[in-house]
Amino acid sequence: MPHAYPFLSPDQKKELSDIAQRIVAPGKGILAADESTGSVAKRFQSINAENTEENRRLYRQLLFTADDRILPCIGGVILFHETLYQKTDDGKLFSQLIKERGMVVGIKVDKGVVPLAGTNGETTTQGLDGLYERCAQYKKDGADFAKWRCVLKISPTTPSHLAIIENANVLARYASICQMYSDHNTLPSFLPKGITFLSGGQSEEEASINLSAINQCPLSKPWALTFSYGRALQASALKAWGGKKENGKACQEEFVKRAIVRKQPHKDVEKWIR
Repeated sequence: MPHAYPFLSPDQKKELSDIAQRIVAPGKGILAADESTGSVAKRFQSINAENTEENRRLYRQLLFTADDRILPCIGGVILFHETLYQKTDDGKLFSQLIKERGMVVGIKVDKGVVPLAGTNGETTTQGLDGLYERCAQYKKDGADFAKWRCVLKISPTTPSHLAIIENANVLARYASICQMYSDHNTLPSFLPKGITFLSGGQSEEEASINLSAINQCPLSKPWALTFSYGRALQASALKAWGGKKENGKACQEEFVKRAIVRKQPHKDVEKWIR
């Protein structure tokens, strides 16, 4: 039966594969620096720093300009909309800086979770409206991959069938739209290059130890199992910074330390975090 849309060309398949492989190359994972303005406000409140655009820029600049020890550890960086268009002190776009350092630039494109009617506190994700245009613009502005967050509530009675189907459909539409602007309207069926785990409510130490344990599990692992961490890479760095310019080096040292821990052979993780 003829297909209504063109399939991915060999060049397009290679581009997608190369991006994914760069992000989850051995020892590497994702720095999630895509916290919304509201989320940053909570983090900054914990260190008594004012949540201004300039302070957000200064803090993220410290992360993105940390020394070259982070390069073998970070394959991709997810940015928030505001951050994609911010610049370093010398006028270079963060996205350009990140690319020049060999990391892949990502962008958060969803608009947050909302209640899913007819369920027991479950959610769906908004942001599909206008996504085609936003993805096309983000690609022009330096982003090469996107992040979309759907949440399934785990309990004895959830996720419900409705929540599973709704969120699966949303994710499929998101993925399809992300690729449409490149003149291909179908998604290829293939194994993922990697699975990146979030740190959730874990401490920096717990996130490291648990990811290490997952990797040591003696089962078939056809994909890279790595990280997409925000707080688990940044908590100590943020505390060391404290919103003060003179603490910049201390902030970067803590960030580098946490990044290096993620790269250690899994049997050595507990030794490195102590």
